[in-house]
Amino acid sequence: MGGNIFTIEVKVKADPGESEIISGGLREYNDKFVEEDHHQELVVVLQDAQGALAGGLLGGTYWRWLHIDILWVREDVRSLGYGNLLMGAAEQEAIRRGCRHSHLETHDFQALGFYQKNGYSLFAQLDDLPPEHIKYFLKKDL
Repeated sequence: MGGNIFTIEVKVKADPGESEIISGGLREYNDKFVEEDHHQELVVVLQDAQGALAGGLLGGTYWRWLHIDILWVREDVRSLGYGNLLMGAAEQEAIRRGCRHSHLETHDFQALGFYQKNGYSLFAQLDDLPPEHIKYFLKKDL
């Protein structure tokens, strides 16, 4: 490594600009091999009659894929079809953005059956994440 001396520091949170430099460096590298990902955040919200948040979906689109990060519906309105509506709205927006596929992760104590009923198929799992549980990876063609 020549005369350069490097240090490694473990942090809980990046300083301003560090995240952008790191992700920008990876984007620059990726650009040598693939088209730009055109990443866009995607947020779908469910509000009750008083305007309070009753559920929502957080995700993003990139490389013609939708990734669902989080889907949550307030307990008092679960099993009323709002999760399906949130998923449908996100998938329709993803299609509008040119996406052909979707993927997500869930755990054994969350909503595996719900996602499977919505057309998602299991393609991988990690056992013991969190300890004594399973993390599932699912995908769907849109």
